[in-house]
Amino acid sequence: MNVLGMNAQFEVAAGSIAGRDHVLVGKNNQDAYYHCCTEAGTIAIVSDGCGSGHHSEVGAKIGAQWVGTAIESAIQHAPQEAEWLSSPQFWQQIQRSVLEQLHTLAKAMGNGFSPTIADYFLFTIVGAIVTPEVTVVFSLGDGVAIVNGQVTTIAPLAGNQPPYLAYALTGSSLLTADPDCLQFHMQQSLPTEQVESILIGTDGVSDLIHAADRTLPGKPEPVGAISQFWRDDRYFKNPDMIRRRLALINRDVTQPDWARQTLRKEAGLLPDDTTLVVIRRIN
Repeated sequence: MNVLGMNAQFEVAAGSIAGRDHVLVGKNNQDAYYHCCTEAGTIAIVSDGCGSGHHSEVGAKIGAQWVGTAIESAIQHAPQEAEWLSSPQFWQQIQRSVLEQLHTLAKAMGNGFSPTIADYFLFTIVGAIVTPEVTVVFSLGDGVAIVNGQVTTIAPLAGNQPPYLAYALTGSSLLTADPDCLQFHMQQSLPTEQVESILIGTDGVSDLIHAADRTLPGKPEPVGAISQFWRDDRYFKNPDMIRRRLALINRDVTQPDWARQTLRKEAGLLPDDTTLVVIRRIN
């Protein structure tokens, strides 16, 4: 969606699709995103639900929105200096707000507190906050962040174990190895005047980046560099264009090979759910 905020300095576009591997086994898209623009700032969140959770798309959707709205409320009633937005106190406030809501909802759902958390509410977060003075990119779990074209791949913990925020409610062996693993981590902080573009994505965006030189299934056209999503105006003019582009990259195509008298199949290029939000300065 094309949304203007902060005196029309920035615009936002977003999209999400289910990964090919999930589609083949009948799973829903377990990613989600949220963004909002106000005079206090532009906020963008992507969330990836736990693959083993039976309904983790629910937690991803709720988590992205609750983290985003908690930040929106916090920056409207707090100083926006870089030190504050990067401070443990600010992020403890966000964490506490989201965990309180998760606790209340999981209790109300019944069927056992810990099983409900495991089935519904395990999700990762990657986000960006752009205020008039400062911009921060943060994460809790794996994903991708690209600021002014510089790519940061955010890896999971050892053993490919993402730290899920809701583990703070149920406990986890991850906390034994790293007591701070369930805290939000700052990936980057810089003055907003230096920001030209930000892309945040779930870990499926790594496959999208690596597919840049491959051709679209069934077409001679290349997938193209990840920079297309902040450079090409069409993604900001049409609110569905990012999703449509991702779907084109990820479609399975069957075409006749007349010379060999066979059918040639080309598989989609994105095995994992893929979600991204782009923020760019309006020139």
